Amino acid sequence: MEQSIFLESLFMAGIAECSSAIDGSEGLLFALFMVGLAGGASHCVGMCGPFVVSQVQARLETISVSSMNEFKRISGGALVPYHLGRGTTYMLMGAVAAFVSGQLTQIPALSWFAAGLLSFAALFFIGYALRGLGVPLSFFKNSGEESKLSRAWGRLIKPLFSHPTGFRGYGLGLMLGFIPCGLLYGALAAAAASGEWLTAVFGIMAFWLGTVPSLFGIGIAGGAILGRWPKLAHKAAPILLLINAGFLLHLVQRMLS
Repeated sequence: MEQSIFLESLFMAGIAECSSAIDGSEGLLFALFMVGLAGGASHCVGMCGPFVVSQVQARLETISVSSMNEFKRISGGALVPYHLGRGTTYMLMGAVAAFVSGQLTQIPALSWFAAGLLSFAALFFIGYALRGLGVPLSFFKNSGEESKLSRAWGRLIKPLFSHPTGFRGYGLGLMLGFIPCGLLYGALAAAAASGEWLTAVFGIMAFWLGTVPSLFGIGIAGGAILGRWPKLAHKAAPILLLINAGFLLHLVQRMLS
C-alpha cells in the first residue's frame, strides 16, 4: 500500500514538473513542431530519405516472399526503433544545449544570450525558406566538409545497416542523429534559448515528431513517394518556415522589451 502511494506521488510530481516545463512555452513548442513538419517534408526527405530506404530494404530482405504480408511490409517500413533512437539523440543534445545556455544567461553580461539564440534560429529558418524559394545563398549550401563528415560517419555505422531491427535499429538511430544538419541546429538553438533542460527536451521532441511523418511515408512507400511529395512540400515549406521565423523574432522582441 505504501509503495503504491509512493509511486503515485512520484508520478504526480513528474506530471507537475512536466506541466511546469511546458507552461508558457506552448508557442515555442508548436513553432518547433511546424518547423519539423515543414523541414521534414522538404529537407529531411532528401538528406535522411536514403538512410530510411536502405534500412527498409535491409529489413524486408530478411522476410521470405511466402511469409510477406501487409502488416510486415508496414512494420518494416515504419522503422520505429530508428526513429526513437534519432529522437533520443536530438533530445539529449537539446537538454545539454539548454543547460549550457541556462548557465550562461545567469551571467549579467550575457543576459542577451537567449535572445541571440532565438535570433540565430530565426535567421537559420529564414535562410532555408529563401533557399526553398530559389534565392541563392551560398552559406546554406552543403559544404564539402559537411559531406566528408557525413560520409565518414556513414562508414563508421555501416555495419548496423545489415540488420537494423530492435536495439540495432535503435542504435543506428542514435548514431545517425549526430549527422550534421543545419535544420536541427536551428531547432536546438531555439530550444536552448529557454535555458531549461526539460523545456528544451519537449521542444526538440516537438521538432522530432514533426519530422517523423515524411520519413515514415518514405519508409512505407519507398522511392515512389519521392517523385510526388517534394513538389507540394517545396511550395509550402518556405512559407511555414518564414511564419515560424517571424514568431521566434516576436519572442526575441518580447525578451528584449
